[in-house]
Amino acid sequence: MPTAPLAPITLFGRAGQAVCIDTPIALAPMAGVSDRPFRQLCHAFGAGLVITEMMSAKPELQDSAKSRLRQIDLTDPEPRAVQLLGNDPAELAIAARSAVAQGAQLIDLNLGCPAKKVCKKAAGSALMAEPDTIARLLDALVAAVDCPISLKMRTGSDRDNRNAPIIARLAENAGLALLSVHGRTRADKYEGEAEYDTIADVVAAVRLPVFANGDITTPEKARAVLAHTNAAGIMIGRGAFGQPWLFAALKAELMGQSQYTAPTRVEQFTIVQQQFEKIYQHYGEALGIRITRKHLGWYAHALMIDDTERAAFNQLTLQAQQRDWLAAKAAALNPTCRPDKNAYES
Repeated sequence: MPTAPLAPITLFGRAGQAVCIDTPIALAPMAGVSDRPFRQLCHAFGAGLVITEMMSAKPELQDSAKSRLRQIDLTDPEPRAVQLLGNDPAELAIAARSAVAQGAQLIDLNLGCPAKKVCKKAAGSALMAEPDTIARLLDALVAAVDCPISLKMRTGSDRDNRNAPIIARLAENAGLALLSVHGRTRADKYEGEAEYDTIADVVAAVRLPVFANGDITTPEKARAVLAHTNAAGIMIGRGAFGQPWLFAALKAELMGQSQYTAPTRVEQFTIVQQQFEKIYQHYGEALGIRITRKHLGWYAHALMIDDTERAAFNQLTLQAQQRDWLAAKAAALNPTCRPDKNAYES
């Protein structure tokens, strides 16, 4: 049976501060991926919520070069959402207040990252095994700022301990506004297939809106996951790699809008060129060149770029060379194609 169109969601903070998510289709916070240029791009294609890469709450890391690049600012799409990583209530409270001072309108707590370097510091998804610690962290965040608080978590520490519904109830009792659940455990990392039964259990356990996350790469899969879980929205992670226009297709399918036609290859090259210019502006030339190589690898399938061509691009060491390479590829295609009206604008 077809699911009803998704509805806008309004989140409330401790003091009644409200944040509206008009389109409950979110870009997941992903280290090394969901930077400002990519967030702006996905938002332009229809993502209603885009969250920063995780920011460490450690005071000694707050002013590092990496942290400065990840900080929110007023050019970020609203609602401006910052994800924090940490396991110390006082540090998280200070980091949350700092993020709000920089313009954050929503604070998200990372309980989902399975990376070894994060988990060995008892943070990220390692916290799924420590409900008492989670409760203290949530209480500290809610008390620290007036804006809404959310969290992103996994289904549990391992398949024998899928305790996400328990964590969800803790979050509801603490006064959180939104939950996002990735359908894998910490032990699963990114292996195997996501499961959605636990997400459905979370939805049934609380009155909070829940976003379902994991292996959603098409509108058809999104609709199936929503039907299975009764979630209030979806969150897209790796499914957005190399196809940010997926958000436009999802919005058309899930919000009851007209059918979306994916951009042609020429239009896709235009989107990539515009995104890369944003990357250069954000990171500077040396780092920007390295970042664009990573993104081109994700776009390679859609753009029909083979391994030899990708290797050639990766040898380029100047922005001008990358620009010329992309321009030549685009010019070799049909020049009469007009950019899609929904294409990312610089």
